Amino acid sequence: MLALAVNFAGIKARFFTDDPGLYASIAKNLVYKKDFLQLFTYNQDWLDKPHFPFWAIALSYKLFGISAWAYRLPALFFFCLSLLYTYLFTRKYYGQEIGGMAVLILATALNVQLGNTDVRAEPYLMGLIIGSIYHIDRLRERLTSTDLVLAALLTACAVMTKGIFVVAAIYGSLLAQLIFTNNLKGLLSFKWLLLIILTLLFTLPEFYALYSQFDMHPEKTVFDRHHVSGIRWFLWDSQFGRFVNNGPISRKTSGSVFFFLHTLLWSFAPWCLLFYYAIFRNIKSIIRSVKLPEYYSLGGGLLLLALFSISRFQLPFYTNAVFPLFAIVTAPFCYKQVNEFERKFSQIAQWIFIVLFPLVIIALNYLLRPDSSLFFIIDCLLLVLLAILIINTVTDTSRRIFFLSCASVLFAGFYLSTVFYEVIAPYKGEATAACYANQGPLEKFPAYSLRAENNIFQFYCNRPVDLVPIDQFQSFKFTTPPLIFATQASIDYLRSKHANFRIVRSFINYPQENILPKFINKATRGQVLNRVYLITK
Repeated sequence: MLALAVNFAGIKARFFTDDPGLYASIAKNLVYKKDFLQLFTYNQDWLDKPHFPFWAIALSYKLFGISAWAYRLPALFFFCLSLLYTYLFTRKYYGQEIGGMAVLILATALNVQLGNTDVRAEPYLMGLIIGSIYHIDRLRERLTSTDLVLAALLTACAVMTKGIFVVAAIYGSLLAQLIFTNNLKGLLSFKWLLLIILTLLFTLPEFYALYSQFDMHPEKTVFDRHHVSGIRWFLWDSQFGRFVNNGPISRKTSGSVFFFLHTLLWSFAPWCLLFYYAIFRNIKSIIRSVKLPEYYSLGGGLLLLALFSISRFQLPFYTNAVFPLFAIVTAPFCYKQVNEFERKFSQIAQWIFIVLFPLVIIALNYLLRPDSSLFFIIDCLLLVLLAILIINTVTDTSRRIFFLSCASVLFAGFYLSTVFYEVIAPYKGEATAACYANQGPLEKFPAYSLRAENNIFQFYCNRPVDLVPIDQFQSFKFTTPPLIFATQASIDYLRSKHANFRIVRSFINYPQENILPKFINKATRGQVLNRVYLITK
């Protein structure tokens, strides 16, 4: 319950990064336009991600109104679904206690907590992937209509969330199970054909939405060209273009095969070292022909991790999608170590983070110097009380250290959600500018942005925001006086072109998403800030 509370603590936090602002704005446009098939940003066709998360967010908006917490709510639902399916799957193969440990490992992993505030597609994928694997496993044992439908539905929703690459984890886990149990002939079962057909059937809404928005309209300009097929993009370009980093959407730097190996050291903390050893132990058992309880988690998790590692398009949160599988691999090692070396390694690997997290948070709070120390004091008191409770009531040493690891990372997660985000979020000037634009007489002016990256402004503005390309600013014909959002770089560009505009108001802004030490330190924060503007013409 404490882990759930910490993961939900940031549900109302302001957006700080652009991606959540973009996704939230696209879902808001679905509601504004009353069209759930076509995705738009700044009233322009948008082709990048599939539809399922936007449908879920738009439904949440319809039920609860448009807000940051309504944006996060569906993702948190699927996060909870991932906990449920992780428990059900782990309990089946390892027992109830290891099932509980797997749930705690998943719920306390650092990047899971961060991802439940800075929400993208990964919380959806966590629930959909492990749910699909759970029902496919049941389907492998016995064909039932319930497991067939749920396996197909969850797989289809996963594909409609991130694309066809997610089937590597889902079907790869099944393939690993059949290979290592010497049951490859099980692939010839008719039920797998039924599963594929039903999955394709459930994916038809995605194909229809893409076809109606793009394939039916070859005259549309997408990625600076005509005749763009949305279906081809969904099946090929969005997946393999990112994989080799040569598609229309690419990163400036190519990835390293070791990127996720070192990224997991913090993203899957405090369990990363235990996870690495559990992988080693399981692979050693396979080599020695020692039978494992199951091979789904090892096969599916490592396969997708390998695909991410050899991909040239890499981001730290990608692996969150298979953290349920990582938790299932790690939990048995946390439960039982078979020799003295493993016991010492497990204890040292956990004590590193038990000590490190509180020290880092105390140092962070010292540099951050929030106006109020209330939540920091509450956080410290909760950690002390929880540690005393664990030490006095848990007699087994390995269990005691496990719970102290959970307490330590939850201490960090609670601080980040209740203090850290609350301090840094006001320095994102886009949200402040949008709130100002929503006031009084300014609310009647049509809103614009000079750059497509200003999506936090687009979301918090309570009316549709159109895009005015900055190089067209001087020639653009406004029907009524506009209210235009502009960054410092945009203002500098307009001034260099001697453009005619008037500043309505300026706002303090932190101009990037990477949180630099100078920004954290209150004494040097002003050195990395600039301003954003509302202007008119």
